[in-house]
Amino acid sequence: MRSSAFRRPVALVLAACALMSGAAFVAAPVATAQPACENKVSPPPPVDTSEQVAPGEKPPPPIEVPESPIGGQRLGECGLVLPPNAPVPPDGITAASWLLANLDNGAVLAAVDPHGRQRPASVIKVLLATVVAKELPPNATVAATQEDIDQECTCVGLRNGGEYTVEQMLQALVMASGNDVAHALARRLGGVPSAIRKMNALAAELGALDTRAVTPSGLDAPGTSTSAYDVALIFREAMKYPDFAKAVTLQRIDFPAPDGNGTVPVVNDNRLLAAYPGALGGKSGFTDDAQHTYVGAAERNGKRLVVVLLRGQQQPTRMTEQAASLLDYGFALEPSASSVPVGRLVEGAPQAKKKTTEARPTPTSAAVGEVANSTPDGTQPSAMQTAFGNVGGPITAVAALGLVLGLLLYLRNRRAKAARAARAGAQQS
Repeated sequence: MRSSAFRRPVALVLAACALMSGAAFVAAPVATAQPACENKVSPPPPVDTSEQVAPGEKPPPPIEVPESPIGGQRLGECGLVLPPNAPVPPDGITAASWLLANLDNGAVLAAVDPHGRQRPASVIKVLLATVVAKELPPNATVAATQEDIDQECTCVGLRNGGEYTVEQMLQALVMASGNDVAHALARRLGGVPSAIRKMNALAAELGALDTRAVTPSGLDAPGTSTSAYDVALIFREAMKYPDFAKAVTLQRIDFPAPDGNGTVPVVNDNRLLAAYPGALGGKSGFTDDAQHTYVGAAERNGKRLVVVLLRGQQQPTRMTEQAASLLDYGFALEPSASSVPVGRLVEGAPQAKKKTTEARPTPTSAAVGEVANSTPDGTQPSAMQTAFGNVGGPITAVAALGLVLGLLLYLRNRRAKAARAARAGAQQS
């Protein structure tokens, strides 16, 4: 029979092992089920062939999803996002994604799937117009070419060789959504590829990280992407430029006629401008893949709001009427609701994490087709991490503790036997 002195250390070892093992399993990450966001990574599949890549080419990869939603955690939700105790938004909103925000302080008042990735259609012209207003003087000239004229329309009607001011073209761009004008302005910015780079650079600078412009006009193309949040962010920036803010409020301008004789009227296609009191202008768009899109703003009692709707339908009510009902809703929000925003339109992109430039040796233990082990910060894992992972490490530590305690127990027993032998020898002598 084992003595109580032997049983106590064994019990201590077992208790320590149980405690450490329990801690190890508690420390293991627990996966929690999250609702699936259908358009978190990419817009819905195209409905036609407009996004097919050329033979031998690969489609652009999806845009990386930020670790944390830009503008606040709640803006990463896919469903209806409201402040506490806010009333339910009006019925009849057909947009798959929409957002309502304060144009001045950036407070997001309400939204549905604000970071859901959709296609912008001609709403992307707001981004092009912002680059134009930022880089080109309004009195600079642009000479039209046949390539501009041959763009898939809607078109304002340019004349091959005709010269236009940047101001005229900017106004025609946002008022009548001229694809011919968009192409001409893109050339004036250094060529279409250069203009696209500038548009995407500005989007990234603003924090519009769901956005990738592929065409200057918003025509569907592989990799095109934006979100309701991004469109609000871009429109807010555009309204800081007087040339843009003026252009979106104009009801009509006289534009040089395509035949070179006189002028023709260009009328603003934003129905909200004439129909909604306090309207500050906006931009609409449509393609088969994007469906109907809209961004617009209005002012009431010193408060300026912006509304964005993406992937909407014109039935049973027009998109501009849906926008009007959401603006009414925003203006009517009680101070207690509107003062607790669900997020913010950021003032510039969040600071990117610094990446080390220190050279690291490439692990040679990985077989062909395998990914070598590495930790999240890019360093190589310890032998314990490699062999056992996050949970196995603590368990291995428990085993090591058991071995140490066992060794102590063994040494203690040997000392006890030696002491007994010494006492027995003393008694015999």
